[in-house]
Amino acid sequence: MRREATAVWTGGLKDGKGSLTTPSGVLRSTPYSFGMRFENTPGTNPEELIAAAHAGCFSMALSGQLGEAGLTPERIETRAAVTLEKTDAGWTVTRSALTLKVRVPGAERAKVQAAADGAKAGCPISRLLNAKVTLETTIET
Repeated sequence: MRREATAVWTGGLKDGKGSLTTPSGVLRSTPYSFGMRFENTPGTNPEELIAAAHAGCFSMALSGQLGEAGLTPERIETRAAVTLEKTDAGWTVTRSALTLKVRVPGAERAKVQAAADGAKAGCPISRLLNAKVTLETTIET
């Protein structure tokens, strides 16, 4: 399975602008810029898209892990906070902090936590990131 996206950039780093497009049409010439990435200019940026991908991937992986344990979640809500830091090697995504709120009526907390830990380790986006991935979990049963 292969997924694609296209980025087009014109101009210099600080005064230029770019757009992102995906074949699905979810992103259609979606603008991004230096200001959106490193300053407070409204708009998206690659790190925000990575955070969205990680949150979505983890949530689906958790649903699968819970299903394998014979559990059905009522609701999975995941927030991913990606940290971009200047390192000796240059700007680097150093961390993706997952915050999970999950409701699985009647489930044992230990089984839900085990599923969450498995999803964190097994999610393809977690494995893609060369960064520290953490998980903070709130379980409602």
